[in-house]
Amino acid sequence: MQNQRVLTFLTGVIALVLVGFVLKIAQAVVLPLVIAWFLSYILAPPVNFLARHRVPTAPAVAVVMILLFGFFYLTGLFLYSRSMAFIEQYPKYADQFTQIATAVKERYTVPAWLSLGEIDWNRQIGQHLMSFSGSFIAFTGNLAMVLVFLIFMLLGKPYFAGKVRRAFPDNQGQRVANVTSSIAHQISRYLYVKLILSTVSSLLVWIVLVIGKSDFPLTWAVLAFLLSFIPSIGTVLASVPPVLLAFVQFYPNFWVAAGIATALLIIHQVIGCLVEPKVMGDKLNLSPMVILLSLVFWGWLWGITGALLAVPIAAAIKIVCENIEMLKPAAVLMGADTHHSEPL
Repeated sequence: MQNQRVLTFLTGVIALVLVGFVLKIAQAVVLPLVIAWFLSYILAPPVNFLARHRVPTAPAVAVVMILLFGFFYLTGLFLYSRSMAFIEQYPKYADQFTQIATAVKERYTVPAWLSLGEIDWNRQIGQHLMSFSGSFIAFTGNLAMVLVFLIFMLLGKPYFAGKVRRAFPDNQGQRVANVTSSIAHQISRYLYVKLILSTVSSLLVWIVLVIGKSDFPLTWAVLAFLLSFIPSIGTVLASVPPVLLAFVQFYPNFWVAAGIATALLIIHQVIGCLVEPKVMGDKLNLSPMVILLSLVFWGWLWGITGALLAVPIAAAIKIVCENIEMLKPAAVLMGADTHHSEPL
């Protein structure tokens, strides 16, 4: 019996490694599928609402997809206009940053490996911008595949629960339907609450940057909105660019940048540490360590897109483990339930 358990454990480890290898190799196909799955939880409620009011599924999906296309079109226009505005101002910031680096080198003893004044900031930052642009173009190139997957998922959403019940025996079919319904409910609730809190947070960021007369306040507010979906580190990453830009823009006055950094820190701490746990509650019931490990793993596997999907994927895995007898211990370890646990 002991040997059988060891063999089962080793088989599970090998299976996980193989699954990770396949997900990495097949990223070009699997990632658009997962993104479509992620979006389907946001767009399924409107489709189901129209279906309940006797609107045929195909027209309902068409209406939702038209609205989604309009959203993507407006987003593309916004990104294009912001990129052009930043490119126009980029030489000014590059020259200013070179002056700051030269002043630091003249005033302080700088190590040889940190020769700030000799770095070609135009070339260095330009390379990073080109790299980011390439990643964004690659993402938009996969957008068509995402939309195709999404259309077929939405077309099958209203009938999925009924097909599951018919496909399995009575008790088993109902159990599978309950698992999928629980996954859909928890992830949808997480996404909608996160959308509201991220919108409020980004609006406050925009107000702070406008009051501080920082350049591109709307751009940084949108960045804060998007990165807030990455747990723990997203808000930190979103705060760095506007603070650095304010440091360069208002040099040699450092107080404006310090004030903006303090205000952004307060906003993210209040919403992330006080408001969000209060509103979100323990619905996901995920351990902070599980969220961190999921963030690291999916971020390594699929980059920033994987980091955005880390929490919903972890929640789905936990729900599946809760409903499989052999995997229930894993679900308990993944949970954040401290009411029934005692410290050592």
